[in-house]
Amino acid sequence: MCRRSDRPFSRAVAYGSYEAGLRELVHLLKYNGVRPAAEVLGRMLAEAVCQLGPEFDEAEVCLIPVPLFKGKRQDRGFNQAELIARCALKHLPNQAVLRTDLLQRIRDTHSQIGLTGHQRRENLRGAFTVSFPEQVRGREVLLVDDVYTTGTTVTECARILRRAGAEQVWVATVARTLKLASKNAGFQEDVSEPAGYTGETERFEEESQTLKV
Repeated sequence: MCRRSDRPFSRAVAYGSYEAGLRELVHLLKYNGVRPAAEVLGRMLAEAVCQLGPEFDEAEVCLIPVPLFKGKRQDRGFNQAELIARCALKHLPNQAVLRTDLLQRIRDTHSQIGLTGHQRRENLRGAFTVSFPEQVRGREVLLVDDVYTTGTTVTECARILRRAGAEQVWVATVARTLKLASKNAGFQEDVSEPAGYTGETERFEEESQTLKV
């Protein structure tokens, strides 16, 4: 596992690589609005979260999806990270509690595509805030999103949460962009895929085709 001391989150895990059928499932939800895809992705996220099991305390874990700016959420009609988190919650232990009101995106940002690492960080600076710091202080937080690419977004979110007093922040996503994520400290490079992962590409594609019908 690769770590850096300045990372504000303890560990990041993902269900699988952002490619083939898994990528298509994410796109079905995110860009085509096929909401039943959230159920499938939610189960996958829950399996990824299970990799963190032994490292969680017995205390209640606060599950926080990465928020969208209100304008983008209105345009899309939903926040894909929140839909996936809600579906994942059905398969997680009782101590996990979903909170969508604690972390807010208060500023719209430019697309991160094509930006350097420094530009990405500056693009997100000041974009997030914690609405109720007293409800975050001393808590274990699980930050969830659909895809981990460079880690800039979750790093900024985790930084804001830690500054508000979160005891520890973990990150879980459905997919990760392997070539990019492997270069980022804090991501568990040697992710052990959940049982039954081998050959999942075919199942992803079958799920995608079923959801399209």
